[in-house]
Amino acid sequence: MRGVAFRGNSLAEVIDYPDIEPGPEQVLVKLRSSGLCGSDLRRYRGETPNENNGQLIRPGHEPCGEIVALGPGVIGLQIGDRIIQHHYEGCRECEYCLTGWQQLCEVAEKKEYYGGSMHGGHGDYMVVHQSTCVTLPDEVDYEVGAYLACGASTAFQALKKLDVSGRDVLAVFGQGPVGLAATMFGTEMGARVIAVDISQERLGTAADSGAWATIDASNGDAPEQIRELTHGDGADASLEAAGLAETRVAAVESTRIFGRTCLVGEGGEVTFQPTPHIIHRHLTLLGSWTFSTFGLAEAARYTAERNVPLASVITSRSTIEEAPEAYREFSSGAPGKFVINWE
Repeated sequence: MRGVAFRGNSLAEVIDYPDIEPGPEQVLVKLRSSGLCGSDLRRYRGETPNENNGQLIRPGHEPCGEIVALGPGVIGLQIGDRIIQHHYEGCRECEYCLTGWQQLCEVAEKKEYYGGSMHGGHGDYMVVHQSTCVTLPDEVDYEVGAYLACGASTAFQALKKLDVSGRDVLAVFGQGPVGLAATMFGTEMGARVIAVDISQERLGTAADSGAWATIDASNGDAPEQIRELTHGDGADASLEAAGLAETRVAAVESTRIFGRTCLVGEGGEVTFQPTPHIIHRHLTLLGSWTFSTFGLAEAARYTAERNVPLASVITSRSTIEEAPEAYREFSSGAPGKFVINWE
């Protein structure tokens, strides 16, 4: 079978991997679409190959496909089922695993990450545990399912934490794939969304995706611009999806008294001034990391039932053989969502 390998220093190639069969409680998934995610770039740009204990590991943690074989003891799944794969696996017995949050597994040695510690979705097939399979609604195509497998559902989970509704002005900092999904979902939830970025191309996509207003933050004055749009009050809620110190501070400063801010973008550091930024403004500061299997299923159903046009964010489609070039373009900062598709 064909699959992507990260060799280190921004070098990806397509190689032959051994054919695979599912073991007990596992299924074999034929990939139909696999998304590229910003968090993949750490492994892609790293100085060493993407390996675990000396074994080369296929990347890709946004898999979506069709079950084509069942291992012994599989319950509740059938050959032909269309699934989104939740890319974490834990002990399957602790409180967090049983509630669908396997990434929070309490047994450290049992925590696995598809595309990191285990083979991921950038290959023709992958073997996954049955507990990681979430049904893809018939109304949702495979490449949108791949988008939901990480980026889009991460945005959905954060908006649920923020309790976004038609009462709110919502500021979304960063209009990459996660931020654009937040703009789309937030608009569907009834909020007036202010999209913030430094890229005119991304802001144009955000406007096309339903943003009520867009702000070019190149001059560092996003909080002032947001207050101008909100009669001096600030946004009711803000979501930070860029993972930068300056955008995190700006998201907090842009939010009104008694408002809510959710940090989603990972990495880096930030310094807040607790008294003026948070305490004296009665700010609710939240963090949100991915989602549970139940949250993934909810996001997929919401997308299907509301016909949320996530497909409009997908700007690059490649075959598995074209994946190295797709990664080069993606790594350069090209906007939109990138997916690898199989017929």
